[in-house]
Amino acid sequence: MVTTSQILIRLLVSIGLSSLIGFERETIKRPAGFRTHILVCVGSTLVMLVSLYIFDLFKHQANIQPDRLGAQVISGIGFLGAGTIIREGSSVKGLTTAAGLWATACIGLAVGVGFYLGAILTTALVFVTLYLFSKVEKHIKSRRNYVNIKIYSINKPGQLGEIGKALGCLGVDITNINLEHEEDNTIIIRMLVKVPDSIMEFDIIRELKKIEGVFEVSQKN
Repeated sequence: MVTTSQILIRLLVSIGLSSLIGFERETIKRPAGFRTHILVCVGSTLVMLVSLYIFDLFKHQANIQPDRLGAQVISGIGFLGAGTIIREGSSVKGLTTAAGLWATACIGLAVGVGFYLGAILTTALVFVTLYLFSKVEKHIKSRRNYVNIKIYSINKPGQLGEIGKALGCLGVDITNINLEHEEDNTIIIRMLVKVPDSIMEFDIIRELKKIEGVFEVSQKN
């Protein structure tokens, strides 16, 4: 039987561990922040304590699996996580917060059963992933947002302006541009552009192909 002091310690430990993860989410103003993560973890811890209590109470009367309630927490947390996911155009936001909530629920289950080492190590790894790796992710995204575009177009006055206007309507910034003149009144336009997160490469290609006089558009990351 789990003692009263053990119950109190496990609940307090779950608050302490989840507050670290929740604090990181709160500082960057995510939908599920400080209190949400604490509630998820404490609730998961209580579910595991209830499972152990039921198992100890009826272990001589029926065949009871103490992990069944915990399994329902792992699957059920998906409903809460789905509420943090937001779709904006072609991009999706909130997946990291949803994954963090799921991990926090698992940490709560570990604390509830008394697996402190696993819970503490997991909390540390989750915090490092959310806080430190976010800088690495931003760097990767910033590099990924730069795209090289190659355009074959008729050489006529105002054509480059039409291309720039189409890119501007999509929120695409032209970083560098190079022109090559061909003999058959054709120009090859090579551009390095910075693409917003909400815009996909095929959106750019589709809009550029709509411009009169543009023969071919290709891109390379």
